[in-house]
Amino acid sequence: MTVRECYEAMGANYEDVEARLRTEERIQKFLLRVLNDSSYDLLCTSMEARNMSEAFRAAHTIKGICQNLSLDRLYESSHALAELLRDRQEYGADLEPALEKVKEDYQMTIQCIRQLL
Repeated sequence: MTVRECYEAMGANYEDVEARLRTEERIQKFLLRVLNDSSYDLLCTSMEARNMSEAFRAAHTIKGICQNLSLDRLYESSHALAELLRDRQEYGADLEPALEKVKEDYQMTIQCIRQLL
């Protein structure tokens, strides 16, 4: 799988990231770093612990990484969750659908990135 094919499979914007990072090698280098980022684990554990401020921080970090790498699908779902968590003090059932969408998009993204290895 090429980096472009990976981006297509993830629902990401290859042209946008290519304009920013310029080479496929550089894009792949930063894309592979996503595999070692702990923000997703922090998001999941923070949501389980009902720690809304840490969950927001994790969702916001995922959103930023996705924005920088033009991972549009995961960006959209993490952005939506981050906005629900912003300034939130208590857990609510309304968070579940947004969290599930992030989990679905994250797993699909990670699976595609692993195919580059």
